[in-house]
Amino acid sequence: MSVLNARLEELLDAQIVGVLATDAGDEPLQSVVYYARDGDRLMISSTTARRKVRDVERTGWASLCVMGFERPFPSATFSGPATVLTQDIGPPTAACTQRFMGTDEPPEPQTDEALAGVGRVIIAINVERVAAASWLD
Repeated sequence: MSVLNARLEELLDAQIVGVLATDAGDEPLQSVVYYARDGDRLMISSTTARRKVRDVERTGWASLCVMGFERPFPSATFSGPATVLTQDIGPPTAACTQRFMGTDEPPEPQTDEALAGVGRVIIAINVERVAAASWLD
């Protein structure tokens, strides 16, 4: 059963950036990221050189805090098991790029090989918990 209700889905779909948190071992690591939602999964495009990718590979966990930018500034934190994907990442990479660029047309499809060639991966968070939800109906 999904932990996402219609209002949480609306918040996720209306925003394009969030703050990703990972467990860096000695301290939490946070970074602003662009994301796309695929059902109950949040897809974040990144590169293999990023610490957040290594953290997810090591711990298998991440969270994303998303905030609306109009009063009363609704927000929620979505967390759960996370994995680093390297296969079939063309569509989620395109979805992240399309949201980032603000275009109606998706970018050119890319192969896993082409994305691997530039070090692209997808961090996928399976949302199992929603916390700190505020100003949501």
